[in-house]
Amino acid sequence: MLSWQVGRVKITRVVEMDLPVPAACLPQATAAELRKLPWLYPHFVSEDDSTLHLSVHALLVEAPGLKLVVDTCVGNDRPREITGDEPLSTPFLQHLAEAGWSREGVDAVVCTHLHVDHVGWNTMLENGQWVPTFPKARYLIGRQEYDYWRNHDDEEQQAMMGDSIQPVFDAGLVQLVELDHGISPEIRLVPSLGHTPGHVSVMIESEGARAVITGDMTHHPCQLGHPDWRFGDSDPEAAIHTRWRLFAEWADQPVLVIGTHFAAPTAGRVVRDGAAFRFVV
Repeated sequence: MLSWQVGRVKITRVVEMDLPVPAACLPQATAAELRKLPWLYPHFVSEDDSTLHLSVHALLVEAPGLKLVVDTCVGNDRPREITGDEPLSTPFLQHLAEAGWSREGVDAVVCTHLHVDHVGWNTMLENGQWVPTFPKARYLIGRQEYDYWRNHDDEEQQAMMGDSIQPVFDAGLVQLVELDHGISPEIRLVPSLGHTPGHVSVMIESEGARAVITGDMTHHPCQLGHPDWRFGDSDPEAAIHTRWRLFAEWADQPVLVIGTHFAAPTAGRVVRDGAAFRFVV
């Protein structure tokens, strides 16, 4: 279980599943283009160039007086397109316990955006009902993000809203927040729009050290070499602008960048590389 210390804040990765994706999902990510980015190997691209290595994981952020879960994966017992329409049955909660955390001990949950692989463990199935997984937490959901998706007519999106979002509203646990919401003295949200209309990343600053949890403003490290490569962005131009802006902001700075879908080792530094960037682990 990977973890990182950022000043007085500890961040731990809890993996729900590895997610190998055909490189063809990014049409520009041909073998020839990927090989121009040798730093992607061996962690992030298969040796035969056919597969991009991704991961679905939650990040446990322990700061003074706060236990925060950032993004809650797909969750068990719900068929989703990302799982081949088969419900998962993973030991996610066991892994949470192995990290020294309990469901009742979580103070807050942040969803960087409302896609199915970032909200699933908001809830769990108990006696045939969807109930909050973290019963004492405040669930921080972006107001702009929620306003966009609550009336969206996509069938799977509405199923997700019904089983992963509405039950925490019904339990009175949701706090709708703005794009730059401050969570604690060490942790705040930063706008990273484009993948979805209200997407945020999570900035951590403690004792002079800094880290950022990306969410899906970037899915794979190859996008540092090519910020214009798109992966399911709802507003492609805004997403490209966000990647260029944030990669430039983090480049050559002592900022630990933790990719929400980056395969192990998951965290590293952004370094300028010609006209674009590379990821150094």
